Amino acid sequence: MTALSININKIALIRNSRPGNYPDVAAYAEKCINLGADGITVHPRPDQRHIRPNDVRDISKIISELDGVEFNVEGNPFADQNGDYPGLLKLVKQTRPDQCTLVPDGLDQLTSDHGFDLDAFGKTLKPVIEEIKSFGTRVSLFLDPDPSQIKNAARLGADRIELYTGPYASAWGSEELKNIHRQHANAAKLANSLGLGVNAGHDLNLENLANYATIEHLLEVSIGHAFTVDSLYLGLKQSMEAYLSILSKTQDC
Repeated sequence: MTALSININKIALIRNSRPGNYPDVAAYAEKCINLGADGITVHPRPDQRHIRPNDVRDISKIISELDGVEFNVEGNPFADQNGDYPGLLKLVKQTRPDQCTLVPDGLDQLTSDHGFDLDAFGKTLKPVIEEIKSFGTRVSLFLDPDPSQIKNAARLGADRIELYTGPYASAWGSEELKNIHRQHANAAKLANSLGLGVNAGHDLNLENLANYATIEHLLEVSIGHAFTVDSLYLGLKQSMEAYLSILSKTQDC
């Protein structure tokens, strides 16, 4: 079954709106794991608007003691150290997550909204990929479903790609959806043929996930914003059951 990794950035955002540690981000991550999540995703940024370095360290300690649960740390490897934020590479070296997803987000971006241009950044990324892999951490590159970029990712030595699903989600209910879904399916097929694992994420939700998850070779989806909102309406346990049920049914088809 395609693994479900819960992105808990929005829980940290709520926590940061008040002094103190409420809600406790690490405890929330542990609760998600206990309810069946296959992994936890965090995306620390230099401005520490949500996930903070200590959150990454605390969650790493929890997951390191568990079998079959993966920790995925996302971020821009080129973002400079800023205050308590040590930079992505130092944080990954300290915590040794199962996976590090490299994302080309800028400091002024509200959220990730495009994949890497490996024609422009490939030479700079290659030693970064090699360094992260030396920590025993799998490397995934956040990409658009562009065949040339996927081929570049394989040449650079990445282990996986994460397909950016924002345009897919935006096209939901439109005539363009089938074409975008086909692009992602072809991208996943190409990646698999090149020895790359396939992840996906951004704006996947209870409405659009089942259709997307029919794509072959999909190893993991990362879901955060929608999962957090659904938990407000349905409750945490019911939301987890709903997402896991979708992935289970799709696997059985």
